[in-house]
Parts: sequence; C-alpha cells; structure tokens
Amino acid sequence: MLIDTYGRVATDLRVSLTDRCNLRCTYCMPEEGLQWLAKPDLLTDDEIVRLIDIAVTSLGIEEVRFTGGEPLLRPGLVGIVERVAALDPRPQMSLTTNGIGLKRTAQALKAAGLDRVNVSLDTLRPDVFKTLTRRDRHKDVLEGLDAAREAGLTPVKVNSVLMPGLNDDEAPDLLAWAVEHDYELRFIEQMPLDAQHGWKRDGMITAGDILTSLRTRFELTEEGADKRGSAPAERWIVDGGPHVVGVIASVTRPFCAACDRTRLTADGQIRTCLFAREETDLRAALRSDAGDEEIARIWREAMWGKKAGAGLDDPTFVQPDRPMSAIGG
Repeated sequence: MLIDTYGRVATDLRVSLTDRCNLRCTYCMPEEGLQWLAKPDLLTDDEIVRLIDIAVTSLGIEEVRFTGGEPLLRPGLVGIVERVAALDPRPQMSLTTNGIGLKRTAQALKAAGLDRVNVSLDTLRPDVFKTLTRRDRHKDVLEGLDAAREAGLTPVKVNSVLMPGLNDDEAPDLLAWAVEHDYELRFIEQMPLDAQHGWKRDGMITAGDILTSLRTRFELTEEGADKRGSAPAERWIVDGGPHVVGVIASVTRPFCAACDRTRLTADGQIRTCLFAREETDLRAALRSDAGDEEIARIWREAMWGKKAGAGLDDPTFVQPDRPMSAIGG
C-alpha cells in the first residue's frame, strides 16, 4: 500500500495524460500558452498502463482519474481506458475534462469502461466563457455535457471556479441550471497554480462567499462529515434533496488530513500533493528496465515522505513551479 508517516493511505491515483490544453483559462495559463513537454518526455500509452497496473495490483489503488492538461487531446485515451478496465482488480475510472471533445468521444469512452466524468464549466454566459478561457467554445462544452449524460457517464459532475468581477454573481444560476439538467455542481476555490503566479488570497472568492450567495435562493443542509470521508468536496443537500452541491475549499478549509491521493504527471513524475515542489521520477526507472517491484518500492518511498499539509496557510508559501495544466487537477 501507499502509506505516509501520518497514517494516510493513498487509494486514489490522478494520472495526467498530457500538459496540453485547447483552452487558455485565465486562472491556469497565460494567453500565449506554455512551452509544452516534448513528445519523448511524455510517457507512452504502454508506460502509463504499466504504471497504473503496478499501482492497482501492488500498491492498493482503487480509483484512477485521468486528467491533463486536457485528457481528450491524448490520441490513445480510449485504448488506455479499455486496457485499465481489463485489470484485475478493476479500478473505478473517471475523467476530468473541459468538455469540448466529449460530444464525439463520450460513447466510445463509456464502451471502453470509463465510469464517469467531471467537466469544467465556470459560467452560463458565452461572453464570460470567452473572456475566462480566451476561446469561443461555450456551446461545445454544453453539448459535451449532454453527450456524457446520454452515454451514462454519471453522475456527471460540473466543476466551477468563481472569479471576482467576471462570474462571481453566477453561483445561484449555476446551481439552478445543474439541478435542472441533473448534474452535480461543485464549486472550487481558485488555487495558486497559475503559470503567471498572479493568484492573490485577498482577491479570491471563498467557500463562505459561495455558500452565502447560494443561500439567497436555496435551502442548504450540510450532508455531514460521516458521508464525506476522504472526498475533497463538502456537500450540501439542496432544498431537501435529492440534488446536492459541493464546495472544494482547498485554500480556506483544507482537507489534507484525509487526503488519499497520489499523482502521476504526464512525464512520469510522482507528486505527493498538488502543491508539492518535489517530484519522484518513475520514467527513468521505467526506461532503465527496472522491474515492477523496484518501481513499486520507489513509489512507496515517495509517498512515505508526503508532508502533513499543502502549507497554503503559511505566509511563506511558494507556488509550485509547474502550473495546473502540467500536473493535473
């Protein structure tokens, strides 16, 4: 198993399949984009499947989430999902995406064995979407969400980040829309993972702000910590149910003590935390013909050294060198 010195056991693996993205969200990367990883630096499909196999069969991983960048840009995605679905034991599989390519891939992903999707959508207004993402693709995301629901990739979860002066007034509208379309909405506090390092704590929309806004229109009943477990989202029952809304308060209400995640970057590095500044290289071990037991040992040692928390409440906190697009959400 993957256990750390604080007794936490990682059972959830986040796999970044690419650092590339077809949007340029203001809270993630600059308008001109980033210098992408060279193809030889990326893990191959075979290498990704092998590492997931080791994680599932030797290290106790039960859930695999494919992320990016934008994972739908990975040419071999459907094949990777199909091969991971054939593992014994079979892990639960999900995908975090911007939704642009879902209309054409949802059915194939479901057939390959994907269980569900998380789709990022911060606004219901096409003009605001264009401002936030620097791309005019709002309609494509909505169509992708419809396709995911029709394909049975449920529950379809929608992730929204609220930004001051842009969409900070949309929380109630987003929740009403999610309830109408049977999506599970989750608001995420903006995190210090932007490439341009422009994040400011005093300017962010907090979990408290979001809940105050939602309560102007909805009755929210806290679901309770016993049902939350290690999940990052605190959830509230909306108007007595059955719909729920979640808030992931990574900054103001950190949940590090219950974290059960380990992360694999697109170039084969293990990260113990989204905000970690250190990485452990598995790609080098793979390409030097290390056996599965040796790779598992390296992975265990990396996770054993996981820190108690992300340190966002420390005034000396320094952002990771890699932006979110390079390490997965």
